Amino acid sequence: MTGLTALVKRNTKLYFKDRGMFFTSLITPLILLVLYGTFLSNVYEDTFRGALSAAGATVPDKLIGGCVGGELVSSLLAVSCVTVAFCSNLLMVQDKITGARRDIAISPVKSGTVALSYYLSTLISTLLICVAATGVCLGYLSYVGWYLTAGDVLALFLDVFLLVLFGTALSSCVNFPLSTNGQASAVGTIVSAGYGFICGAYMPISQFSPGLQKVISFLPGTYGTSLLRNHALRGVFEEMGNQNFPAEVVEAIRDSVDCNLYFFGEKVELGHMYLILVGAIVLAISIYVGLNVLLGRRRK
Repeated sequence: MTGLTALVKRNTKLYFKDRGMFFTSLITPLILLVLYGTFLSNVYEDTFRGALSAAGATVPDKLIGGCVGGELVSSLLAVSCVTVAFCSNLLMVQDKITGARRDIAISPVKSGTVALSYYLSTLISTLLICVAATGVCLGYLSYVGWYLTAGDVLALFLDVFLLVLFGTALSSCVNFPLSTNGQASAVGTIVSAGYGFICGAYMPISQFSPGLQKVISFLPGTYGTSLLRNHALRGVFEEMGNQNFPAEVVEAIRDSVDCNLYFFGEKVELGHMYLILVGAIVLAISIYVGLNVLLGRRRK
């Protein structure tokens, strides 16, 4: 246990000392918030206003702000929890490049302990950044339109925690075989550019073709995004009901922003979304453990 604690501290300190890696991870959520607020907020606002105005409803600006803010915040957190984990987990690759991994390998510490230390240090670093990002997002929501309860806030932090667990496990599996800066850069670029689309953060899944929607419905990140959407917008939809908005209009909006997800036509409940996400975390961790076990047998 002492060896594991020492390695986790070592990995975490090295991550925060590497200014390039740390600031890249730190500013990613802030850049996304600025970009979303600058370029996507008007698009989302026009969409919401159009849907509600078509129903003949008078829409308060604060309610629109809450709708737009909730969608922007959930999109940002859904992407950041995974992409930041990939940045934080680059230390695993850097140790191979610098030769530090060989030095650790000849120490009395077991290979399984080393693998676990990378996972835990990545989890800690990513959580620190994503929790800070969540705080910034809540501040943004308080400015544009606050409809959250204490339960909603706690649920958002739970969603962030689960998505960080998933992102850390996924990045551990993907980064495990990498051994050069070029490979790490390529993977980082692909994940940063593509993950937001396949998880429904950049564009709602409801806007995709039916065939692509069915394919994406198999990806666990999709359900993580939907959980964030549901908790960020729950109060907004409740307020719409209090203002006597037509139920079919509210339900249509829930469909359009992926609060409602459908698996081959069947609506997926929130409890099932949590089960899918937790199952994906367990599966990814199991794969990471299996990869380390195989590597240990090869070395023997």
